[in-house]
Amino acid sequence: MEDFASNNDVTFGDVLLSEHQVREVHGEPQNPGAGGWPTIRYFNAETGYGGKPYDKKTDEAMCTELGPGKDYMTEYVLEAGGTSLCSAETGQGCGEKELKYIEKFKAKSAADVAAQKTRLEGMVDGKMKPDLLKWIKQRLAILKQLPLGESAKEL
Repeated sequence: MEDFASNNDVTFGDVLLSEHQVREVHGEPQNPGAGGWPTIRYFNAETGYGGKPYDKKTDEAMCTELGPGKDYMTEYVLEAGGTSLCSAETGQGCGEKELKYIEKFKAKSAADVAAQKTRLEGMVDGKMKPDLLKWIKQRLAILKQLPLGESAKEL
């Protein structure tokens, strides 16, 4: 949570199921405990009130897989939140590759940024190597942070 404290794309919530038996939200089942403990879900406009569960990546217990010394939780939050730890404004948390990309697109017009965002969004559902997909998502998160003029927002 500390990594995302200043990130406006992400909000964390916690429900203590021994005190609050949340089994459904607005008619959507939540299935607490399904897939292991802790139950991890994300919610956004796409998922609606039903949310989507965390998909395990290993055979380890959920609390081990998502525990200290592992990157799975951070990767999950980045992916589910469509966000980045890299700040396009300050460069904080960015690698060299991301910094070069930021500089390139800060110099572009709002229409060029919007066109690039549309192009990359179209590539996300394609079949590709995980590293390439990760880089596409990183670029989308960067572009999302760049200011757009009113004409580009309408595109």
